[in-house]
Amino acid sequence: MRESSDGESMAAAVAALEQGGVIAYPTEGVWGLGCDPDDATALSRLISLKGRASDKGLILIAGEIAQLEPWLAGIDAEARGRLEASWPGPNTWLIPDNGHAQTLLRGRHPTLAVRVSDHPLVRRLCAAWGGALVSTSANRAGEPPAMSRDAVRALFGDAVDVVVEGALGGRDRPSTIRDLASDRTLRE
Repeated sequence: MRESSDGESMAAAVAALEQGGVIAYPTEGVWGLGCDPDDATALSRLISLKGRASDKGLILIAGEIAQLEPWLAGIDAEARGRLEASWPGPNTWLIPDNGHAQTLLRGRHPTLAVRVSDHPLVRRLCAAWGGALVSTSANRAGEPPAMSRDAVRALFGDAVDVVVEGALGGRDRPSTIRDLASDRTLRE
């Protein structure tokens, strides 16, 4: 697992993502694992690292709504307005899959989980990468999420390609999850 200063770790993270790597980075409330959402091999590796069932699906995180456009195509203006009104922030929405998402990204679901983060480091990371990233808590399936870089290191060692330097965003829990079709809250 490579570690370095903020700017160096950002550049190293982008290089790792370009090569199909898995990275760890701080999010709003917990440390996350991420990869290129369009790379099926990277998605498989991330799921294996967590010991997570492949049918559960993963979250896409972006620094700005434009980075989610390939997955948002087809959403009507009213629904899109609800998304935009809640972002940036710790609000994850389940949106209908328009056919763009990799199967491992949505799992067994007809929906895809998406969020535009207000965490400055996540926003910089997505800008440096040039798009959305997978974001799933840095933990083994069924275990509590990592809350520090040292916890990520203890859990995954060198299996994670790069750890992006930074601090958590101050939330004491993961993001809220809501269903766009029903407007029902699934996780607070």
